[in-house]
Amino acid sequence: MKIANILVLLIIAILLVGCAPTEEIVEDDNAAAPEPEPEPEPEPEPEPEPEPEPEPEDFFKNIFSKKKKDTLNKGLKKSNQSFFSKLNKLVTGKTKIDSDVLDNLEEVLISSDVGVNTTLKIIDKIESRVAEEKYSNLSELNILLKAEIASLLIENEDELSNNNNTFSEKPHVIMVVGVNGVGKTTTIWKLANKYKKLGLKVVIGAADTFRAAAIDQLVTWANRVDVPIIKQEMGSDPASVAFDTLNYAKANDADLVLIDTAGRLHNKINLMNELSKIKRVMNKVIENAPHDVMLVLDGSTGQNAFIQAKEFTNTTEVSSLTITKLDGTAKGGVVIGISDEFKIPVKYIGVGEALEDLQDFNKLEFVDSFFD
Repeated sequence: MKIANILVLLIIAILLVGCAPTEEIVEDDNAAAPEPEPEPEPEPEPEPEPEPEPEPEDFFKNIFSKKKKDTLNKGLKKSNQSFFSKLNKLVTGKTKIDSDVLDNLEEVLISSDVGVNTTLKIIDKIESRVAEEKYSNLSELNILLKAEIASLLIENEDELSNNNNTFSEKPHVIMVVGVNGVGKTTTIWKLANKYKKLGLKVVIGAADTFRAAAIDQLVTWANRVDVPIIKQEMGSDPASVAFDTLNYAKANDADLVLIDTAGRLHNKINLMNELSKIKRVMNKVIENAPHDVMLVLDGSTGQNAFIQAKEFTNTTEVSSLTITKLDGTAKGGVVIGISDEFKIPVKYIGVGEALEDLQDFNKLEFVDSFFD
């Protein structure tokens, strides 16, 4: 009950007591003295209800969001500084958005690994906005750039941001693919940590049996986050490892399965056949598994990441992307180009070496940090 209501009740009670009628008492010498009536016990005052405290989840969510944004800003600092350094050199002395400025912007976007096709889309959109809405001041260019890139990314997916924390299947199976050296095993480690902290039971399958180092590293990561890992000897059949992993996950009521795969085989045909075999075997154990084929790309390689994406999308069906190592490069624009060109959702980005530095990809936050 609110304090104001309590005060009203108290005032009413006081008025009722003060206005109560009193009887006149006639003294009678012979009459026995009347016994005094017991005073009415005062009504207990209602206890005020405590003010609702802020829910801890919201409080910590706000702190984490700020920390996450700060980490993202720091991770994209090199890309941000490189972009504006190039742009400022080319537009020095300019005051209006004209064809020369847009030509210079096009050059900077391409050199920042946004990609030719995506850059041309961005420039066309800005040209239209300038013509239709009479933008002319150069100081408005950054606002236009943010708005058009954000709209370009958002229109490629139904949702504004991904919700990667819940799954409709149990267990949800993610097959992780990508060439050696892009950070596949590290990504699996960070994903295992992320989802274990959310309360999910996670299992890792070491199906890259072509490199002993890959198995050993994955075992180390799994032990660090205390997640079970299913493995076999080097040279074993990767599909057999996947089979054992999914059976273990079913028997132990796991929520999420992360399957590592080989990064490089002798040729594309071998790679395609190997991945297809793993998928067929997993589908026999769990219907429609894998539910997500996640391609991991190294953002620091710039245009090479585009080439890798093309090769893997031609080889197997890729349903999501993770782009790593953005903190050590000025080539962060590759995220924009790949997200636009391949029409495949980018789920995670790596902006640092810490476990928590693998972030859910939020398009608006990314664009804001990149072009801040």
